[in-house]
Amino acid sequence: MSDTPRGADTIEGDDVVELILADHREFERLLRELRNREADRAGVRSDLADLLVAHAEAEEREVYPTLKRKAPEEAEDIEHGTEEHAEGHEALLALLRADADDDEAFEEALEELSEALTHHLDEEERDVLNAARENVSDEQRSTLGAAFLRVRGELLDGSPGDVRNVARLVAEGEREGLLDD
Repeated sequence: MSDTPRGADTIEGDDVVELILADHREFERLLRELRNREADRAGVRSDLADLLVAHAEAEEREVYPTLKRKAPEEAEDIEHGTEEHAEGHEALLALLRADADDDEAFEEALEELSEALTHHLDEEERDVLNAARENVSDEQRSTLGAAFLRVRGELLDGSPGDVRNVARLVAEGEREGLLDD
């Protein structure tokens, strides 16, 4: 991942909702950049993969469990978010395996990821993040944000979007029944 602060790293403060939204906007920016055939698609793809995996893992480890307790009426939507992370990892794996120089194959895999990701962002922003705003105090959102940033940062210190790690996450999602056959 590039050393330039991106997504949640650009936000002052620790409100988990704002941090997650900042990453979402960064995902959208990276997807737009990947559509540009003149961009360094391999480099941008690597940045997107690392951020996407670190973001999803940090949400699942730190944010989702707390939200399930604080907003039990939203537990189904939160669990659905975990399923969508698995689907996103599956689409990401296809993009990582696509040849960045083969425009047709790359763009087909990019479209699949883009559809899965934008669908997830929309649902998460409407359901999960609104539940956080309504059911979690400012202080708790700040505590959650700090935990989210810690896990996300630890993961970004490595290469969470490496094709081998993403393949492992997809296999894990299949074992856990999060992916349709």
